Amino acid sequence: QVQLVESGGGLVQPGGSLRLSCAASGFIFEHFGMSWYRQVPGKDRVLVARISGEGENTRYSDSAKGRFTISRDNAKNTMSLQMNYLTPEDTAVYFCSADFWTQTYWGQGTQVTVSS
Repeated sequence: QVQLVESGGGLVQPGGSLRLSCAASGFIFEHFGMSWYRQVPGKDRVLVARISGEGENTRYSDSAKGRFTISRDNAKNTMSLQMNYLTPEDTAVYFCSADFWTQTYWGQGTQVTVSS
């Protein structure tokens, strides 16, 4: 059974940092590209960052570049997103995603709220 479980969300003040984690199970982790998406109410889910199966390639949205860092540990089947210099515009539900060819899996999401 495929599972993606996010953790690490919460309330943080503007300028602060959070580290999101995604624990994966039920599939061959290193075969899958892993991504973080985020979604705010009434809007589409958008890509924040993506990392390839072996971790050699990464891609970031314009808003994430220079502030967020995606990483993965294939030995532990985990992926992380280090988020620094957070702003209220980063407030959203963050989703972990795994993709390989036509297969895509999603986690349940974790809420990140940036507010003073």
